[in-house]
Amino acid sequence: MATLREYFESDFVYAVKLHGTLGGLEGLDIETVILCDFAGNAAFLSCCVPGDTHPTDLYLKLLRSLEHGNTPFFTTGKLTLPSGPIFPAELKVENDSTPLARILARFFGDPEWISAANLPTTGRIFIYSEFQLNDDEISTLKIEGRKLGREVQFRSTQYALLRSGFEVPLAFISHDHRDKDVARKIALGLVKRLCPIWYDELSLKVGDNLRDSIEAGLKRCKKCVLILSKNFFANGGWAKREFDSIFTREILEEKHVVLPVWYGAKKQEVYDYSPSLLNIIGLDWNTLGEDEVCRRLYNAIIDHE
Repeated sequence: MATLREYFESDFVYAVKLHGTLGGLEGLDIETVILCDFAGNAAFLSCCVPGDTHPTDLYLKLLRSLEHGNTPFFTTGKLTLPSGPIFPAELKVENDSTPLARILARFFGDPEWISAANLPTTGRIFIYSEFQLNDDEISTLKIEGRKLGREVQFRSTQYALLRSGFEVPLAFISHDHRDKDVARKIALGLVKRLCPIWYDELSLKVGDNLRDSIEAGLKRCKKCVLILSKNFFANGGWAKREFDSIFTREILEEKHVVLPVWYGAKKQEVYDYSPSLLNIIGLDWNTLGEDEVCRRLYNAIIDHE
């Protein structure tokens, strides 16, 4: 299951995101993203309020502090681009003193460049918070927001829980526990691209039957990402069982299920473990790096779907 924080980072994959913080609210730095939806010709805000013990008044003060053009916004310099497969335009970033003016888009076949600074602001604001407000408190926020010309969408841990319940995992990540750092980066990289996955740290809950949960994940997922390493080859436990199950699925369904990620693995080691793996095009983690591996895995999973 993805966390609320991960949804804050991965939602609105179609928009260009300018990251920063809002100032002037009781000394609390609120991580904020200006979302530029070029296709919808609109700009709006997404905020992540830290902590889990805030009263309703804090969120009301946040709404009242927002004044277009006057509220202090401190950019971090980070810019997140939209997902390539669903963004039908070119993007470029120029040197300019105004952050939004630096971001320009031009739709394919259109001669005109559009500046993010010229996108109309909608007044829409998404608030992500670990603190769960009740229905009456959320209604109060919405009513106050409309008085201020803002449409509020409040998203809490309940949002993350309910949303994840409707997401069928598309990929299972199989790895040796000693390669956890790489597995976690791949898992989060796919989650940020809105690709539902089965990954033990995100999918297992206290009280779950380990074997049943793993087998269910292996059966439901369309693809299986194998992190091939010396540790994986030496693992005679769960990693071996997962591989055997996936290999059996490929034979039974006559489909290509495996997506290998080579993490320091050698050809001879792969051959000794399973000769058939050498016939599958894999991704070299050490050569391509985290971002490119996650991008290619995402494309392979989505194209398959």
